[in-house]
Parts: sequence; C-alpha cells; structure tokens
Amino acid sequence: MSRPPKSRQVSCLPDASYFKPAGVPVKQLEEVILAIDEFEAIHLADFMGLYQEKAAEKMKISRQTFGNILTAAHYKIADCIVNGKAIKIEGGFYQMESLRIFLCSDCKHQWEIAFGSGRPQVCPQCKSKNIHRSPQDRGYGRAGGRRNGHRGRRSL
Repeated sequence: MSRPPKSRQVSCLPDASYFKPAGVPVKQLEEVILAIDEFEAIHLADFMGLYQEKAAEKMKISRQTFGNILTAAHYKIADCIVNGKAIKIEGGFYQMESLRIFLCSDCKHQWEIAFGSGRPQVCPQCKSKNIHRSPQDRGYGRAGGRRNGHRGRRSL
C-alpha cells in the first residue's frame, strides 16, 4: 500500500481555470486536468523563474518531488498544445497558505491576516490607509506587482 501524498503549499488559485483551442467547440475537445499543485509548480519555475530548490521550499516539498510535479505539468501542457486538447485546472493535493503579511508605508508596522478575510482598510497601529502587501509576501494574482516587467528572472 502506498503512502498518501503530502499536501503542497499553494499561494493562490488561478484567475482562469479553463483553456481551449480557438474555434473548436468544447464538446469536441478532449480535456486534460492540470492539478493546482502542478499549476503552482509551473508558476514558480517557469513564470517566476525560481530554481527548483527554492520553489520546492515555497511549496514545502522536496526538490525531487517538485521536479516530478513540474515534469508532469510540462507533459500535460505540451500534450494539450501539440494535440489540440483543453486544459482544466482543478484538484490535486494542495493547501492554501494561511496568512498574508501587510506593511504600513507610513509607520512601517507589519502584521499578518488570514486568507479569505479581505484586504485591511487601515493600519491597525497608526490608522493610515497607505498599506501594501509585504514584499516577501506578494502573490502573483494580477501581475503580482510586476507590470510591464520581465517575469522570467532567476532568483539567487
């Protein structure tokens, strides 16, 4: 009997979860499921340009497991592009990060709040509205603060 898979840490869900070739009705397409953890691996390695070791740390898994997830994701995406299949992003073994870190630009106060609790309106310490996600906690939804910039840089 095999060991149950360990949950992978995921920073956020994709804005769009379905992609298909143009001009082909959905009823005629074969569908490939890309798991959320596979999507996260593609995001970290290919979009963010992180090395596998650093990306594995973010997902709280081994580098080998990360490499296996990334290989499976690359194969699925290639299959869809080469053979004209649809991609549906759902499922997998994942756990959402539980906290977001915010920083007040005025008083430099930093605090954490749970995901799903909404964006804070004011700093709890000085009541300033000049608050932002902490640089180390910025996600990738809506460009993740990188508008019109190169997204494939490797981190050191």
